[in-house]
Amino acid sequence: MNKKFIACGVILVSAFMAHPLFAQEQPTEKSNNLSVYRVTATKVNDLVHTKLDVSFDYAKRYLNGKEWVTLKPHFYPTDSLTLDAQGMDIKTVAMVGAKGNTPLKYVYNDNKLHITLNKKYTNTENYTIYIAYTAKPDELKVKGSAAITDAKGLYFINPDGTDKNKPTQIWTQGETESSSAWFPTIDKPDQKTTEEISMTVKSKYTTLSNGKLVSQKANADGTRTDTWKMDLPHSPYLFMMAIGEFKVTKDTYKGKEVNYYLEPKFAPYAKQIFGKTPDMIQFYSNILGVDYPWNKYSQVVARDYVSGAMENTTATLHGEQVQKTDRELLDGNEEGTIAHELFHQWFGDYVTAESWSNLTMNESFATFGEVIWHGHDAGQDAEDKSRYEKLQSYLGSTKKGESPVLARFYYNDKEDMFDNVSYAKGSIILYALKNQMGDAAFYKSLNRYLTTNAFKNGETHQLRLAMEDVTGKDWSPYFNQWYYNGGHPILSIDYGYENGKATIKVKQTQDSSVQTFTLPVKIDIYAGGKKIRKDILINSREQNFSFEVSAKPDLIDFDVDKIIVGESNDNKTAENYYFQYKNAPSYANRIEALQFIMQSKANSGQQVLLEGLKDKSGDLRALSIDGINLEDANIKAAALPILLQMAKSDKDTEVRSAAIIKLSETGDQAYKALMLESLKDRSYKVLAAGISGLTKLAPQESIAALSALDADTKDHIAPSIASLYISDPKDEHQAFYENIMLTGDRNKIFGVIGQYFQYLRANTNPAITEKGINNISSAIERLKLQSYLNKQLAGAYTATAQAKAKQAAAASGEAKTNLNKQAELFKKGAADLEKE
Repeated sequence: MNKKFIACGVILVSAFMAHPLFAQEQPTEKSNNLSVYRVTATKVNDLVHTKLDVSFDYAKRYLNGKEWVTLKPHFYPTDSLTLDAQGMDIKTVAMVGAKGNTPLKYVYNDNKLHITLNKKYTNTENYTIYIAYTAKPDELKVKGSAAITDAKGLYFINPDGTDKNKPTQIWTQGETESSSAWFPTIDKPDQKTTEEISMTVKSKYTTLSNGKLVSQKANADGTRTDTWKMDLPHSPYLFMMAIGEFKVTKDTYKGKEVNYYLEPKFAPYAKQIFGKTPDMIQFYSNILGVDYPWNKYSQVVARDYVSGAMENTTATLHGEQVQKTDRELLDGNEEGTIAHELFHQWFGDYVTAESWSNLTMNESFATFGEVIWHGHDAGQDAEDKSRYEKLQSYLGSTKKGESPVLARFYYNDKEDMFDNVSYAKGSIILYALKNQMGDAAFYKSLNRYLTTNAFKNGETHQLRLAMEDVTGKDWSPYFNQWYYNGGHPILSIDYGYENGKATIKVKQTQDSSVQTFTLPVKIDIYAGGKKIRKDILINSREQNFSFEVSAKPDLIDFDVDKIIVGESNDNKTAENYYFQYKNAPSYANRIEALQFIMQSKANSGQQVLLEGLKDKSGDLRALSIDGINLEDANIKAAALPILLQMAKSDKDTEVRSAAIIKLSETGDQAYKALMLESLKDRSYKVLAAGISGLTKLAPQESIAALSALDADTKDHIAPSIASLYISDPKDEHQAFYENIMLTGDRNKIFGVIGQYFQYLRANTNPAITEKGINNISSAIERLKLQSYLNKQLAGAYTATAQAKAKQAAAASGEAKTNLNKQAELFKKGAADLEKE
């Protein structure tokens, strides 16, 4: 699963939080004091085969189901069976026999169906239970998480067709244990079953499920029954259905179907969105030595999805953010998510984590799969960028080096496992292991793990044993440190030079409650025109190292491969960073050097930023643009021609946008023509930059230009419009924000909610304040965003209430009255958020 934030995916909350007001990561939960050890679910009975026949009541939002579930005792004989069945009406429970069905006694309470079998069965005997039931997901009281915002399993989207801007769809979401909200099962990841699902739907709808479409039967009442069959076993949470007016675009991999299910409007762009999928399948098949193990691979895009995407076996479901036109794709795609979900088909589906404690065996690998795909597709720099971003995402959610254990058997709720530890940290721990082990041994070990545990379940110990089997080396120290203990190192590094020796003093400064780490580190010393490679081992809280060198080093590049899963703080000089950018140009070294120069604001670094304008990475070119000091006449003279060229023709729309905005900040009317020209650009991002730039150079013209844009364009540049209205907080602009709050998806809400708050803060009309606070609360409730937004918004509201009250104290008349009213409204808004 990709949480899109949380990018499966929390786990990258910041991915939603486009505005600085909401730019913080959710902190990872410290779990040291939790007392319940989460054992793997005990197997009394094993699922063998699950056959479903379902139809839908759109008016009531019910699923009417018939199920034939075949099981056998796992080891010990048993005369009872307990199935998970959430919020259902159970109508019939019977034992299937050669001469007909025999009713069975059962008790149904607390979402558990306890069945008394007709005899005691041994583990050599299969038996089949027939259940007739109605699933009522919308009446189910369940709680989601920051990663998966709802857990009712089955979703009816616009079932009555009243929303003309939204298609009617049905889709399912099984992870973690929500499949049992639409069919009775043993809803645990350590169960595996083959599957057959027959869906009766209106004939105009297309269906998708796991496995192969084996039959389609037209019915006399205008419906059609589609039967999908899955001959290979997989876990119940990976069962899926999707029903809607999808248009299917066909592709192939080695003769297997690779299909893309999209709303008709987006179907012409299916290959632009998903077209790399066959290459991804080939790449992953090659490196893992296990060819794609299933009979097809489909991807479907659904509305109002509760997370980023989900790796249902053979049929990944994506949220609507992946669905873009060719014009939208100019500003970026969801390729990382597509790669992430595909890698799950091996790590998660083919071999499944045996418990949620071992979620790292699913999500760390899928996130690692993103990283290596970027490297294969776009080169080492793209791979290093992806890895750097995962590290920063993880570090941004921690304090003092503390974080939960990766293989985590103590947690409050299974949903807590879907965090930056299981995703981001776990992926870079795997990458560091690959670095230490060597690529050949690492991928051979993954092959051994996959083939040994095929169609079964796995845990971290089995991965370790596979690696030891391949390499002949005991990897327990690595796993003990990174998988079974939490936290990360924070290194304080001091470089020196004395008596012809380069000195390095290293202290581990993470909290004393966090373990002391053992870290093999590669170091490059640049001295006297030469580069010297050294290997050191850090294994205590304080250590000193020294090396003979021919001259004072220009740079000591600590952790050359950038595989330390932690933080480093050192005493490098400005000159060291300038040298680093030019001579030790890994992605991490380049961005670190550029960030240092921007923070130090020293003019001496501006020449490096000028070089940064030509960096091969688009995001580093954009970063360099941001750091260029146009107050310096010499730098300005050198930079302006380059910036103008970048604004017109850089291949990266983020870079072009940054250059346009930078040029507008000069206030030079000569660039007004560039701004006006940008308004004709196909890139929404560039167009938004043009609007923003024109606002600085010719505010009245920007308002006129904005009004001339068509509705589609306005919709796509909503964050820019939202920012524009902050400085022009007229009452009539309230309608713009309100429309987004009432109808926008998660991405749109996150794109403007910070600006909406600032608009409300700047506006002086209490009626607007009250309406706006209510609109924001409605959006949070509609999309279940409480875990993302409530705390931060409550703090912002409280601060605003205090500021308004202070302003009121110095005001008089109607202004005083209005300010006091606004203060009370913001105070109440904060209190309401804190209650939830």
